[in-house]
Amino acid sequence: MKKIVAPLFLAVLAGALPFAASAAQPAQPAAPQQAAAPGAPVQPGQPGAADPAAQERAEFERLLRAQVLLDRLHFSPGEIDGAYGSNMRQALSAFQKSRNLEATGKLDDATWNALNQDTTPTLTNYVIANEDVAGPFQPIPEDMMEKAKLPKLGYASPAEGLGEKFHASPDLIARLNPGKNLARAGEQIVVPSVHGGPALPQAAKVVVSDGRKVLMLFDASERMIAQYPASTGSDNDPLPIGTWKIEGVHPNPTYYYNPKLFWDAEPGDKKAKIAPGPNNPVGVAWIDLSKPHYGIHGTPVPKFIGKTESHGCIRLTNWSAAEVAAVVAAGTQVVLQE
Repeated sequence: MKKIVAPLFLAVLAGALPFAASAAQPAQPAAPQQAAAPGAPVQPGQPGAADPAAQERAEFERLLRAQVLLDRLHFSPGEIDGAYGSNMRQALSAFQKSRNLEATGKLDDATWNALNQDTTPTLTNYVIANEDVAGPFQPIPEDMMEKAKLPKLGYASPAEGLGEKFHASPDLIARLNPGKNLARAGEQIVVPSVHGGPALPQAAKVVVSDGRKVLMLFDASERMIAQYPASTGSDNDPLPIGTWKIEGVHPNPTYYYNPKLFWDAEPGDKKAKIAPGPNNPVGVAWIDLSKPHYGIHGTPVPKFIGKTESHGCIRLTNWSAAEVAAVVAAGTQVVLQE
């Protein structure tokens, strides 16, 4: 995997890095503080106790808001979807530790109140731009030899691109915008308000936990400044435990496929050059490690991050990989641990 080349122009990451939305913001969804924590039973007298549909709606809105606020603070819950899962649990636990709260991984009242010190509305208006629908859009083949035939590994649909721009599941974008045409420039939609949070400082150290399936960034004072869900290896390609360094940061990389490096390569596969793009096998960024053939990179399938195996490298969502790439440099220490 190591032979990945691209000029180091951070402007290439503009589509994946935070930006200021220019649209007006709507009121945030109701998020009752007294709602039950995910998985807890609703008690009599709580909102939604007598109305399962209202209860489901209130929990969705509460979880959606928490995911947006966690993302804005660089404690990524992964792909935002308004549901409670392992990635959100890890994000909540890291946030709780950062605020000296009990690290339960649950959205309890103390955590809810701490998150809501950021009063930004959960959703913001966004007008679909020409670049969002310019394409070309096409299905991405699974086969590496077929991928190599494409001039660009772009998005399969406008909805996929909008999902990555706003760190969200395309299904969530569609759910928030019933009846809207996501393929039409000028259409006004609502999206998670993930951009415009506090700036992330330069990182002095990267730590990857294989057991927790997360990548953490630390500043020079050993304070954790960010955490992201990660896919971190497999039985066939285990994470190379140890201390390494970053050798280079490459946005929008061309990928050089070598089937000899993959135990599960298809018979007959040959070396191939895969064009850049968000659906490139390593996504929008490759962070090269001193361990040969290993790196930190993005992925074309963000919903599986932290939930599936990798070929030994550290996979992040494309937007997380872009954010990490912007605050690390050659020489930054990388600790890979169990």
